[in-house]
Amino acid sequence: MATRPKTANPGASTRERADTPRLPEDLSDGFRRATSAALRAMADAPETEISFSSSSSSHGGNGVQLPHLSRALTDQDILRVRGAADAAALRLKHHDPALVRSLPPGGATGGSATGPIDTRALSESLEQVRCEVYGARHMAGVRANLRHKLAQDCVDSGFARMTGRDDMPAASALPLLVREALSGERAPSQAGPAFEAWRTSLSPEARAALADLAVAQSDQNRFAEACNRVFRAFDLTEDPQEDDQTTPDDPDENDDTQAESEQSDSESAPQDQDDPETHGFQPEPTEQTDSQDTSESDLQDEGAEQPAGTLEDEESRTPESGASGPAYRIFTTAFDEEADATELCDPEELARLRQQLDQQLSNLQGVVSRLAHRLQRKLMAQQQRSWAFDQEEGILDAARLARVVANPTLTLSYKTERQAEFRDTVVTLLIDNSGSMRGRPISVAAMCGDILARTLERCGVKTEVLGFTTRAWKGGMSRERWVAAGRPPDPGRLNDLRHIVYKNADTPLRRARNNLGLMLREGLLKENIDGEALLWAWKRLSRRPEKRRILMVISDGAPVDDSTFSTNPASFLEDHLRSVINRIEASTDTELLAIGIGHDVTRYYRNSVTLNNAEELGGTMIQKLSDLFVTQ
Repeated sequence: MATRPKTANPGASTRERADTPRLPEDLSDGFRRATSAALRAMADAPETEISFSSSSSSHGGNGVQLPHLSRALTDQDILRVRGAADAAALRLKHHDPALVRSLPPGGATGGSATGPIDTRALSESLEQVRCEVYGARHMAGVRANLRHKLAQDCVDSGFARMTGRDDMPAASALPLLVREALSGERAPSQAGPAFEAWRTSLSPEARAALADLAVAQSDQNRFAEACNRVFRAFDLTEDPQEDDQTTPDDPDENDDTQAESEQSDSESAPQDQDDPETHGFQPEPTEQTDSQDTSESDLQDEGAEQPAGTLEDEESRTPESGASGPAYRIFTTAFDEEADATELCDPEELARLRQQLDQQLSNLQGVVSRLAHRLQRKLMAQQQRSWAFDQEEGILDAARLARVVANPTLTLSYKTERQAEFRDTVVTLLIDNSGSMRGRPISVAAMCGDILARTLERCGVKTEVLGFTTRAWKGGMSRERWVAAGRPPDPGRLNDLRHIVYKNADTPLRRARNNLGLMLREGLLKENIDGEALLWAWKRLSRRPEKRRILMVISDGAPVDDSTFSTNPASFLEDHLRSVINRIEASTDTELLAIGIGHDVTRYYRNSVTLNNAEELGGTMIQKLSDLFVTQ
């Protein structure tokens, strides 16, 4: 790798820290131009639009988003962007969307000991591996960039902390196995011992299927067909031959088979209930009936009186997934955490992180501030103002000066303005703090939360800023307790929650401003269990005395928790999220709206919008709130 040029004027930045030299802006711009030109040339796509605004690389349609590049232009930035650019270029060069066929249907169509697998999403991951390995076979520099990217991806995914095969989902292990089969090179050491366990435990059928993939890597269609054979070898999809054998053509035989199945289920049900290993982890029918009869007002009252953690316990007894799905369960809430931002970080580091946040978003702040001022003018125009006359002090009442002139014995009359609170409103901003938000999205979300809170505070509207993530990757202490308990089936949510209060509704922003910098702390952003976080924010909002309550959610996709996915049905967390959203939207005391960054959230929320670029977040937040206030 070429040595980066030094600054043209070393004395021009004497105020900056010596260990983080700040390069002239034209150097970072030059690197962007060079990277963009190389990407277009490698992909043979001169019209491709390229932006540096994402937390990770993504591509769709005619555009490519590469990771955000700071002006400091560190070696780590350069390696990260080069790897992402090469991966995107090879995908554009060697993948033809029009030829996509032979793919299994979307959704969780199979699973193994590590849980259900979305085979269509996994097929896309394997296709990306094919494009990278096949496309870089004659380019040593590109292979080096991709290998560094792969090692960093393993670190970000926490693979080194996984010790056994069951700890690593098949969706994470299979792309690494396929990459080894296609390239002939071993995965980096950052893949960890869990991946080594996957490699050494492969069956002969799985090894043969991986070898077929390597032979077919030059042909996209043949590779897709070979992927289906790999999925069957890993027991991720049903074997079509077995389906034909088990599906009788005679309707009478089908009825007999169904009757035998129902009889078998009815006979096994009592045994499941009496099994001491699973007893206690399945919700009892009487508790479900009682919780279904609980009214929303009762839930709010209970939430106001009970200590932290009891709301989650209540949800573990309530069948949130609806009549068609299993009840939402929680294995344990003993390790869940609700913390103020100041409890997770010392004041000096919070101040440093806040300064880092301000530096990253110096350009964005001006744009969003102008939009915020526009919202403030709209809100102030709707404030109800009235005058109190015949006061002893205040503003001189000019309309009554005539009577003083006519009768000098009368005293001067004054008036004072009385301004009412803006319809007694409170706004809660709930921000997804998952690992996929790392980089530009979480920085923009933090800054927009700051500007929004400041704007509404000026108008007398109280604002609360909350965040949600997990305390650990891959289950944490909850999973360790589950393993110690003998791995009982269907444990429910299996990770340690972390809910963060960045700004309380009653706390002035000047006291909580530094707290928002915590979102940039390394290692904070992990996994996201949206349903419980949304319920937590709603319960906090329901206890507020204000008459109008608004809950705004900022997220970048569906709930993701590998530990829970690996031990429950595929749609377990998503069904719970939909159930919670339905409860909130059906209530009359809260207005719910959502903003998705890079992922479609309109399939979950009735009032929502999806953004393709994090830079649009500030203006969208202001516009959506402005619409709410204007149309009230």
